[in-house]
Amino acid sequence: MVKAVVGANWGGDEGKGKITDMLAREADIIVRFQGGANAGHTIVNDYGKFALHTLPSGVFYGHTTSIIGNGVALDVPRLFAEVQSIVEKGVPMPKILVSDRAQMVMSYHKNFDAYEEERLGGKSFGSTKSGIAPFYSDKYAKIGFQVSELFDDELLKEKVVRVAEQKNVLLEHLYHKPLINPDELYND
Repeated sequence: MVKAVVGANWGGDEGKGKITDMLAREADIIVRFQGGANAGHTIVNDYGKFALHTLPSGVFYGHTTSIIGNGVALDVPRLFAEVQSIVEKGVPMPKILVSDRAQMVMSYHKNFDAYEEERLGGKSFGSTKSGIAPFYSDKYAKIGFQVSELFDDELLKEKVVRVAEQKNVLLEHLYHKPLINPDELYND
C-alpha cells in the first residue's frame, strides 16, 4: 500500500513531518520528494527531540529506507551534518538513498540569497538565506548541478567554468561582490 503526505503549501506548521513519522512505523520506504533545508520538521521520540531539515521524517526507524528525491534542494554539507547529529544522539545510522537527479544547493546560492537581501535593503523579502530562491532559479534555468554530474569529471569541469562565468557577470555588475573562482567552485 502507498501512502502519501502532501502539504497544502502552508509550510512546516501543517504537521507533515509528524504525520510522516507516525506512518513510518509501518513503512519500508520514506521519500522526501521536494523542498530544501530552509524549513524543518520537529520530531520527538524515544531518542529525543530533533529538528530535521533535509532528512525524511521516518529516518528514525531502522527498518526503513529514506530516499531523497530529485525535487529536493540538496544541501550536501547540511545533510551530512544532520545525519551526524542524529547518530550522535544514539539513532542508528539511517539507510539513505539520494536520487542522482537531485540538484545541489551550492555555497554561491547562499551568497546570492544574502546579496539580494542586501541589495533590496528595506524592501527585502525576509529570506532565510539558505540559498533556496537562487537554487530554484538555477534549477529551472537548467544550470544547477545534479548529483549525477559529480561522477563525470570532464563534464563537471566544463560546467563549473560555464556557471562561474555566468554568475560572475551578476557578481561584478549587479552585486559588486567577489567573483567565483572556477577552481574553488570545482573543489567545493
